[in-house]
Amino acid sequence: PRVVQARENTVASSQPAPAASSAPPAAPTTAKSSPPAKPMAGTCLLAPMPGMIVNYLKNPGDKVEKGEVIVVLEAMKMENSLTAPCDGTIKENPFKSGDSVAKGAALSIID
Repeated sequence: PRVVQARENTVASSQPAPAASSAPPAAPTTAKSSPPAKPMAGTCLLAPMPGMIVNYLKNPGDKVEKGEVIVVLEAMKMENSLTAPCDGTIKENPFKSGDSVAKGAALSIID
């Protein structure tokens, strides 16, 4: 999918780096791995900050125009109206009201 972000993201991991292993490298296998999953088609509206979904104003199947409010996200005790980055049709809203979301989560997918 085409990813649209409200601001530039800086990502830092709180996970420790994996320890180096002294085991010999695994021998290559002849088994075929499954093909990679198809990427989602469409444009994603990403959460610009962590927060909680207050309400979706548009549902899957609804047509939207660039700049139209799709979802209200509560963050730091403020309600933020997040708008469509492009014209299209809502394909999926993966969350529901009351769900907590991380910064960068895909809040809505638009075709």
